[in-house]
Amino acid sequence: MYLTQGLHRAVQQQPDAVMTVCGDRTRTFTEVADRVARLAGALRELGVRPGDRVAMLALNSDRYSEYLLATPWADAVLNPVNFRWSPAEIAYSLRDSDSKVLLVDDMFAPMVPTLREQVPGLGMVIHTGDGRAPHMTAAYEELIAQADPVPDARRGGDELAGLFYTGGTTGFPKGVMLSHANLMTSWLGSAASGLMVRPGAQTLHVAPMFHLADLASWGATLLVGGGHVMIPAFDPAAVLAAIEAHRITDALLVPTMIQLLVDHPAVAGHDLSSLRRVTYGASPIPQAVLERAMRALPEARFTQAYGMTELAPIATLLSHEEHRGDLLRSAGRAAPHAEVRVVDPDGAELPRGTVGEVVIRGGHVMQGYWRKPEETAAALRDGWMHSGDGGRMDENGYLFIVDRIKDMIVSGGENVYSVEVESAVSHHPAVAQCAVIGVPDPEWGERVHAVLVLKPGAAVECAELREHVKTRIAGYKAPRSIEIVEALPVSGAGKILKRELRDRYWGQEDRRVH
Repeated sequence: MYLTQGLHRAVQQQPDAVMTVCGDRTRTFTEVADRVARLAGALRELGVRPGDRVAMLALNSDRYSEYLLATPWADAVLNPVNFRWSPAEIAYSLRDSDSKVLLVDDMFAPMVPTLREQVPGLGMVIHTGDGRAPHMTAAYEELIAQADPVPDARRGGDELAGLFYTGGTTGFPKGVMLSHANLMTSWLGSAASGLMVRPGAQTLHVAPMFHLADLASWGATLLVGGGHVMIPAFDPAAVLAAIEAHRITDALLVPTMIQLLVDHPAVAGHDLSSLRRVTYGASPIPQAVLERAMRALPEARFTQAYGMTELAPIATLLSHEEHRGDLLRSAGRAAPHAEVRVVDPDGAELPRGTVGEVVIRGGHVMQGYWRKPEETAAALRDGWMHSGDGGRMDENGYLFIVDRIKDMIVSGGENVYSVEVESAVSHHPAVAQCAVIGVPDPEWGERVHAVLVLKPGAAVECAELREHVKTRIAGYKAPRSIEIVEALPVSGAGKILKRELRDRYWGQEDRRVH
């Protein structure tokens, strides 16, 4: 199995079908294959050798898709860079991976001098933007025009496909090593479920293409010969316009995006009837938001995907038919390619309904963390990937994620899982977004604290919110304090960075639990 397999199949079976749409550029599978072969040739001419890392720092585009194909075509290894990181984090990932070539677009070209200074081993920088190529960079289109096409190396199987750095929520990021077999196993399993893309799909890429969530959507679409429509970054108005103009059938969104999309004032003015499948994940979604989304997009079938970068990335899926009753809070059941359990600290499987750590096994599990054997050994034990997520499984195999294990709050001797509190808080009419954390409390040890983003013109007092929450969950779980902010800190994958919220309260503490 190799990442370029779907492109070869599509060229053979539907050479003149449109593969990519980006702005005013539209290219067929045959045209893309020729450009990929030439870009691979250019990389070879620039000195890229088998196994070398090639990085890309850019917003979404058709050229990003070509990079994802040309790098393995040239027998090299992908390193998609998280553009939401600080320059220091970006430089670290380039140094740690020993990336030989970096592709940048117009947005990030101004960072090149700083990156060259901080990454001595960086060789050529390729400018993929539409503007003039900056000093000491090569122009992407000129390279493709001048290079001779090379045969596909068909790098595949257990060979390293890419380094996918984690979000850096604790210290500097770790490079997750995923092989071609890891990625293809996840894509094939997702397609086999029948819940994601199907032949004839027209997939919208709006989540960052550097992230495994969108890469899963891209890869599954490639396997079934579907088309790809790229917009640079998430903007509700642009997404609505793209769905209507390009008759989008499939979209991968994080919960925050879904909320902003269905709450946009222009949503009713667009024809969104082509949208058939919406896959969401990366973080839990409040039930109230999901219900609004299903009303706003009645033709779409919603699938929740749970996973992580280390799983390439999918572990479980919840189908549209299962979005009902108590299952709305579930992450679904094991995907066709995955085995999932809930275990105790010793690795023994727990009885159904008991909260423990979620572990996963299968051909999609990472090879390990790049140059970090100790961290690899801690995460991969007895063939199982230990997720660090707390969850429980019911008698029918449905997985319920209750929290990150470190996010559990112990207040007055009672365990409180923040996801449950967040779901209750989100139903309050004044609340747009929320994050629940545990903060030090002299009486309770830890208290439940809610950080809120309110809807425009709305207001809420803590006592009012507590009474609202207590109508949905046990009183001891209701927030004892609240904080109103303009925005919550989020990672490149759209996850709320609770560590940053906790730091304000636990920064001077010797330990972060009471």
